[in-house]
Amino acid sequence: MKVEKSGKTPPVSPIRDGVGRAQTTRAPTSGADAGGAPPPSSTSVHLGENAAQLQSISESMAGASVVNTAKVAEIKQAISEGRFQVNASAVADQLIASVTDLVNSRPH
Repeated sequence: MKVEKSGKTPPVSPIRDGVGRAQTTRAPTSGADAGGAPPPSSTSVHLGENAAQLQSISESMAGASVVNTAKVAEIKQAISEGRFQVNASAVADQLIASVTDLVNSRPH
């Protein structure tokens, strides 16, 4: 199989940003485009509103502890001592509720 370098610019393909607008992107080249111009010296990126909201939430939660370490230690101790008992009915109920929520939240 023979591979030839054509020197042609890679095809342009549209992509969608976070709010549904089409943008144009070009596959990267090896330093200069077909016209011999150097690549742009800087690149700017604009993230949509959802990304800004996620960043804001992330920053506000940065100091919050997601895990209750005291509760985890208590459960570990109970497991190691054989005192921890799983309530199978409660686990099943929560699993069914979780699946029901997922099914109901899917768009139709």
